[in-house]
Amino acid sequence: MDDKTKVLEREQLDIESLGVSDVDLRLPAVVPREPFPIEPLTIDARQQTRAVGQRATRPDGRLHGLGQTKYIDDLSFPGMLHARIKRAGIASARIKRIDTSAAEAMPGVMAVVTGKDIPVNSFGPSFQDQPVLVDELVFHAGDGVAAVAAVTEQIANEALDKIVVEYEPLPAVLDPVAAMREDSPKVHAPNSNIYATKVVRKGDVEKGFAESDHIFEGRYSTQMIEHVSLEPHAAIADWDATGRLTIWATIGRITLARADMSRTLKLPMSRIRIIGTIVGGNFGGKNEITQEPALALLSKKTGRPVKGVFTRGEEFTSTTTRHPIIMDYKTGVTKEGRILARQIRLVLDGGAYCSWSETTLGKACILSPGPYKIDNVVAEAFVVYTNKTMTGAMRGFGAPQVCFAYESQMDEIAKALGKDPLEIRLLNAFDEGSSSPTGQVLHSVVVKETLNKAADRFGWQEPRS
Repeated sequence: MDDKTKVLEREQLDIESLGVSDVDLRLPAVVPREPFPIEPLTIDARQQTRAVGQRATRPDGRLHGLGQTKYIDDLSFPGMLHARIKRAGIASARIKRIDTSAAEAMPGVMAVVTGKDIPVNSFGPSFQDQPVLVDELVFHAGDGVAAVAAVTEQIANEALDKIVVEYEPLPAVLDPVAAMREDSPKVHAPNSNIYATKVVRKGDVEKGFAESDHIFEGRYSTQMIEHVSLEPHAAIADWDATGRLTIWATIGRITLARADMSRTLKLPMSRIRIIGTIVGGNFGGKNEITQEPALALLSKKTGRPVKGVFTRGEEFTSTTTRHPIIMDYKTGVTKEGRILARQIRLVLDGGAYCSWSETTLGKACILSPGPYKIDNVVAEAFVVYTNKTMTGAMRGFGAPQVCFAYESQMDEIAKALGKDPLEIRLLNAFDEGSSSPTGQVLHSVVVKETLNKAADRFGWQEPRS
């Protein structure tokens, strides 16, 4: 068959002939139409998880395995500068003077920006109380006071030491419980340090305590925890000659970041493009912007791309952490260990800024009674400002902290009553159709099933030597 015959045959092909692949003519096969299978809806979520336990292919696995994945620090552009941020290093203070002249005069330093250069110097996911760079008041030691762009990172670091900042120290609020007192210094004066509350009520808690055979009280607390992502916060900003801004960043919520960038820079969102790069760990810690507006202004001043990569120290002092929570639990039970009443008070340390604290507060409060049938519940939660590293999004949003508290008390109750810890949990655990403290009727409840399977797996009932 010559080439001319092949062309003629291709022209004479009809639709039916495409059902079989013709390798010679390099025509693709057309898959016969089949009806799309539609499965009936079911309220049992467990029947809809057939992917669980199956092998799954990760599209980026090969690049990770070969060490070819490109992160922010692997990216470079012609003429790119390197940025560093000078941190306050003091928990609470008034800035009397910032002198950047010596840094600006250094060879290799291309630009310096301070808080006064930020068009709208505030941002935040729920409440815009966080400055890009502080210009009047310092709210925690990790606050940035100035940003430098230089031809090398080393020169940028050296320039930070040339920036002179004169501070007037102010009283710092470090204890979240003390922060709630009326006479406590106000972190964001004149506003109260308590900036969000939530209460959940069910039944009559005082009646429940009166009917209880035993009442247990305890205070539990958790510490501040950093995400410690393998890749630190990093970004590159390029404000081009047409007035369009492109940001490459390790940001998990691009739409929120774009809105914050538009607001802080007074730049229409149509002129802002954010490229979310492969992120070397997030866990909630990269859900909002950090240095990006400062990098953008440095790029605008220099006409060159500017890269900023946080040090590990900055990750601990200048990015969000998990909320420390002080948790007071009062629980009334029968002789058998059935819970009749539970009263809870949570105090969340929000640090210097709001970030995702309101979301964390709500989830912590709702989940604080635990996965147990309790007819009488009162849970009160407060989140407060302190002059500490701000807290924000982290996996669980308050759930891990309260779980530690109520499960610790369940163990204490079991020990005091001489009961098996598993037995007392099974006695109180949610069933199908149970009602949560907020009145939600629960479906697909597998608490008891999970407890029993876990106990079987690690031999809970086996004798211990």
